[in-house]
Amino acid sequence: MGKGFFINKTVGIVGIVLAAGAIATIIALSVVYSQEKSKNNENEVKPTGAVTTPVPTTEPSNEPWDQWRLPQTLSPQTYNVTLWPRLQPDATGLYIFRGLSSVVFRCVEKTNLILIHSNKLNMTLQPTLTALGSKPAPIIESIVMHTKTQYMAIHLKDELTAGESYELYTEFVGELADDLGGFYRSEYYENGVKKVVATTQMQATDARKAFPCFDEPAMKAVFHITLYHDPATVALSNGVLKQQYKVNITVDDTFVTRTTFAPTEVMSTYLLAFIVSDFGFIEQNIDKLQIRIFARQEAINAGQGEYALSVTGTILKFFEDYYNVPYPLPKSDQIALPDFNAGAMENWGLITYRETALLYDEEISSNGNKERIVTIIAHELAHQWFGNLVTIRWWNDLWLNEGFASYVEYLGADKAEPTWNIKDLIVLNDVHRVFAIDALASSHPLSSKEEEIQRPEQISEVFDTISYSKGASVLRMLSDFLTETVFTQGLQTYLDHFKFNNTVYTDLWEHLQRAVDSSTSTPPRSVQDIMDRWVLQMGFPVVTINTETGQITQEHFLLDPETKPDRPSEFNYEWFVPISWTKKEAAQPLYWLFDDNWVLANINVTGYYRVNYDNENWERLLNVLQTSRQSIPVINRAQIIDDAFNLAKAGIIETTLALRTTLFLASETEYMPWESALDNLDYFYLMFDRTEVYGPMQTYVGNKVEGLFDYFTRLTNWENLPPGHTDQYNQVNALRVACSTGLEACTTLVKTWFEQWMENPNVNPIKANLRSAVYCSAIAAGGEKEWNFAWEMFEKATVASEKDKLRAAMACATEPWLLNRYLKYTLDSNKIRKQDATSTIISIASNVVGQPLAWDFVRANWEYIFKQYGGGSFSFSNLINGITKRFSTEFELQQLIQFRDDNAHIGFGSGTLAIQQSIERTTANIKWVKKNQETVLEWFINPL
Repeated sequence: MGKGFFINKTVGIVGIVLAAGAIATIIALSVVYSQEKSKNNENEVKPTGAVTTPVPTTEPSNEPWDQWRLPQTLSPQTYNVTLWPRLQPDATGLYIFRGLSSVVFRCVEKTNLILIHSNKLNMTLQPTLTALGSKPAPIIESIVMHTKTQYMAIHLKDELTAGESYELYTEFVGELADDLGGFYRSEYYENGVKKVVATTQMQATDARKAFPCFDEPAMKAVFHITLYHDPATVALSNGVLKQQYKVNITVDDTFVTRTTFAPTEVMSTYLLAFIVSDFGFIEQNIDKLQIRIFARQEAINAGQGEYALSVTGTILKFFEDYYNVPYPLPKSDQIALPDFNAGAMENWGLITYRETALLYDEEISSNGNKERIVTIIAHELAHQWFGNLVTIRWWNDLWLNEGFASYVEYLGADKAEPTWNIKDLIVLNDVHRVFAIDALASSHPLSSKEEEIQRPEQISEVFDTISYSKGASVLRMLSDFLTETVFTQGLQTYLDHFKFNNTVYTDLWEHLQRAVDSSTSTPPRSVQDIMDRWVLQMGFPVVTINTETGQITQEHFLLDPETKPDRPSEFNYEWFVPISWTKKEAAQPLYWLFDDNWVLANINVTGYYRVNYDNENWERLLNVLQTSRQSIPVINRAQIIDDAFNLAKAGIIETTLALRTTLFLASETEYMPWESALDNLDYFYLMFDRTEVYGPMQTYVGNKVEGLFDYFTRLTNWENLPPGHTDQYNQVNALRVACSTGLEACTTLVKTWFEQWMENPNVNPIKANLRSAVYCSAIAAGGEKEWNFAWEMFEKATVASEKDKLRAAMACATEPWLLNRYLKYTLDSNKIRKQDATSTIISIASNVVGQPLAWDFVRANWEYIFKQYGGGSFSFSNLINGITKRFSTEFELQQLIQFRDDNAHIGFGSGTLAIQQSIERTTANIKWVKKNQETVLEWFINPL
């Protein structure tokens, strides 16, 4: 095996104490939120006693309050925040929280304007400004709320003095809404009793919904948090509990507990968290580090937090060694929330999760649930250093945070579960996944210019597959060609140098370069020269190896070569590409490619590129897959399939050649090649499951999977788990595909299991790993009776992963009226939680029967859906992509364009780019289907 060979374009082979912190102050906040809300003028807030000057509404200007970024005139140092969330509705039916906050800031440049973020908060008393130096504070002339840019603008009579520090004190009230952002409420039922949790999700721009703050990642400060809450509840925040006592008065006939937390480290606002609940917890202490898992008491009592607790310490210690930096906090709390929009959030010292991302039940949860938990825990713990200790300066470099965590999550999970070979799965889960997006002309670079990412919805939009999965892929490639030793050495000095500070991505390149310079690693150019081409331009190359001439070339890979990238590139879409290779006689040097042996490049897919060959080498690879596939690493068997199908989609090779890479599956039992094939054949199903191609394709796939189904029947008799981690996944594939292609033995099996469960709902005979496949197959084969039973079990389920399986499976129904009813349920948060609404619609759209129903539903309810999820939901773009991925006709393209135009006045928020990508993808689908439908039909009828 060779390593470290690079090509350019074409080569040959060669502590502030809060003075007003008493509870009496909070009690004095007498303005009810609902009343303040109705009084709140669009442009101006007039707090009680405030001295204000009316400011007329103006068009956007160059004034500071009309800009999306804070001026650099003020720098926060400490916050004291006291909050009292009410877990019971007020007389108007609203849940509110009351608060007071003081922020100490230093004046960097003299100014007569204080701009601080505040969104959906009503000031209940006149904000006050106090000077902490020798000069008195200027008088406040007026306070103006700018709702568009989410600023509270405090205009001063005189200027603040550069170099001096000041304290701004505010009192406010806000709604503890169920919108999953900022300080919000989550609800659940336990023993028939409704419970309410006050919790937070600040990333990216929602700390300003909880208290007035300088809400940008570079505006780091120390936070002192105090919470008032019912004595029966527990309060949590980033810091350890410092002081707690009951206040000796009653408020609304309820005693109040005052909980104060130790000050945080210097950190960004988006990492702040505070939670009030009656959750239970389990804990352990490792080397004086307190580790706790919080969840609903019922889940804790059932032992659902035990697995998370068992792996957290191991992963934390791994990252301490990997970063060579001790964990910087005295505790690590992790909490599972019934309502949470993201998968998890890395709040420093108080990590929040969806229940499915943290809770595991030995009897009910699947192997996939277990993997998700350990990888997400590793991802969030990785952030405690990379992201929290050292933080990006602005959101245009989000990929550095999320891409890095998405890469090293596999390393942390591997430490916790060393027998799983989990590091290999990054190829399927991230590399292949992001290739599909990054091959579009409407893709975007990893790092954009700061001025391109300004508004909150633009920031939300960069939380996408590119930032996470491409970021992970290129960092893995970088670690591979530098060597892991050099990579970690540079990473360690980077973290040590910038701890408690902010960076841009080139700071990491600088420290990696220092590590390279002190090692024997010799890349052909500097780290920055190599990596800027991967970071500053969208896309990736296809490397073509001609084994007859020995020439290697690269070009920008686009699924539709006729499209042009939306963004010009100063690098002309050329990359420095690290090539690793193997061949039949591996001892031969690379420049002997023109012999009769097969050649395979990008071993273990460590490089972020696709590989094409001359036809003769493709034929040799196809032959070796059929005759001696074990001589090709299992990851590369998956790679050959994925590269071939996508090269065919781009018109670079024949589609029939790609289809021939699946012929060997009749004897293949490994998960990765099978999963790669099924992922790629899924595109054929999307394009052809409404055409005459569908029948012959089903026959072909059914014939291939029959051998796999028989293999697992012999190995496990469907009663036992296969021994390997990925073998368990392939057992699920065998069952799912065998049933979906109509294999009678499979259909009989799943019907029998489901009927047994319906006869005795208290005893589920279906193995946890197989439930998703069995539920879907049984509901698809059944009717109203099966669907209603699944809904009843969904409502009764107390394990979140089980609810998720049933929720997805109900989208498999084939009766249109059942699917339409299910779509309506997504508008009712009492039936489908808001966090699950978009993914439920996507599941229905994945069903060939449900796709047109989901499309009509989204169009008819766009304004409501957008208001609920559009601006701030990180997953919202998935909805647009999910409901349009089957589009492949001119009529559907025109519908999509019309949808975009008709709703331009409403907007698409974080799904704006997804609309453009869907139009591009549909256009490419139309061309591909016209070109390939007849050929594909003939091949499936007579596969050769």
